[in-house]
Amino acid sequence: MVRFKNRYVLCEVVSEDPRCRQCIEDRTLGLAVRDAIARVHGDYGLACCSISFTVKYLNAYTGTVLLRCRKDSYRLLCSALPFVRYLESRAQRYPCFLNTLHVGGTIRTCQRFLIQYNRTQLLRLLQNCTNEEERQCIQKSLLSCSLTEEQSQSGDEEEDDGTE
Repeated sequence: MVRFKNRYVLCEVVSEDPRCRQCIEDRTLGLAVRDAIARVHGDYGLACCSISFTVKYLNAYTGTVLLRCRKDSYRLLCSALPFVRYLESRAQRYPCFLNTLHVGGTIRTCQRFLIQYNRTQLLRLLQNCTNEEERQCIQKSLLSCSLTEEQSQSGDEEEDDGTE
C-alpha cells in the first residue's frame, strides 16, 4: 500500500467587511479556491490540485483556514491563492483575500505554528495600546478566557472513580 503525502496550507481570510467572516462556509471557500486555480493554471492545474484538495478546518470567527492538497501540487495551490478576490455566500459577494501563513507536512505542525502566530499577534496588540486602561482591559479579557468541561462529562468521571 502506498501512502500519499499531503501538504497543509494555513491561511487567513482578510476582509474589511466583518460580515464576510461570519458568512464563510467551507464549501464556498473550496469553490472559490478551485475557481482561482482554474483561472490561473487552467484545466491541468485544476486536475492536479483537485485530486485530494479539501478544506480541512475553517474558523469563521478568526478567519483561519486549513487547506489540504497533494505534495506534488501544493505550489500550484499556493500560487493561485492570491487570485481569490471575493467569496460568495447567500447570493452576495464579499471582497476579501487569502493570506498564506504557513505550509506544513502535518496538521500538527500547522497547529503549532498557529499557536505561536497568535501569541505574537497578541503581543503586538498589547504593545500598540495607547494607554494603561486599554492594556488592562485586553489582559483581563485574555485571562477570563477558559475552557470548561460539561457537567455530564465530569459526572461520568466521578462515577468511574467510585466504582474502582
